[in-house]
Amino acid sequence: MCFLMHARMLYWSGHLSSNEKRLSSNVHHQNQLNRIVNKQFIEFIFIYSLKIKGRSMEKIQTKATVLIVPGLRDHVAEHWQTLLEQRLVKVRSVPALETDKLNCIKRVKAIQAQLEEIDGPVILVAHSAGVLMTVHWAVIYQHNIQGALLVTPPDLSAKWPENYPSSAMLKQQGWDPLPNKFLPFPSIVVASTNDHLASYQAVRTMAKTWGSQLVSLGEVGHLNPAAGYGYWAQAEQFIQQLDQVDDSICIA
Repeated sequence: MCFLMHARMLYWSGHLSSNEKRLSSNVHHQNQLNRIVNKQFIEFIFIYSLKIKGRSMEKIQTKATVLIVPGLRDHVAEHWQTLLEQRLVKVRSVPALETDKLNCIKRVKAIQAQLEEIDGPVILVAHSAGVLMTVHWAVIYQHNIQGALLVTPPDLSAKWPENYPSSAMLKQQGWDPLPNKFLPFPSIVVASTNDHLASYQAVRTMAKTWGSQLVSLGEVGHLNPAAGYGYWAQAEQFIQQLDQVDDSICIA
């Protein structure tokens, strides 16, 4: 009990923003805040307990190399993709662009540059705009792709919030139109029913267009830290599922 109290005090002091702390005193926002805090605290308490015991998490071994494809926010320390990379043995990640960060072709070339450094089958793990990059990559390049985990892709036809790129800018930078064809490798599309960047119906249509298995996780927002998601254990399960696919038939 003392351990849990100490860990929660450390978490509360170090992991909540001033705005979130203000929300905690507002009963109207308490339930929303609790959902965010509880998900983040589960991750924190697990990592904290390992640190004080001087142990590390056992890493996951896969036959295929996993290539992490982040979205436009690139690498965020508390993002599930960043945490997933730390959990895997055979893993690489597409680095952030230094310039022209919104240029889709440069993003696609960055994926290809990493793939050229990998021998053997690859599992792509993409989130948000990283999914769109992956789909664009698949119509230009070929590689031994074992499968792809495509998480909460945004809908280019939807109206995004003001702090996101406009439709005109996305079209100018080569994102739109999105290729409209089957992906040449097995894929799993993970959808949310309350994502502010895409409706569930839009993601379902994308999955059908790409020939992907569709998995709905319900109300998980954009499945990012802002929605309360850091460590996401299901990502490991999906990767292990894709790792069992016969790689002899997965040449993209």
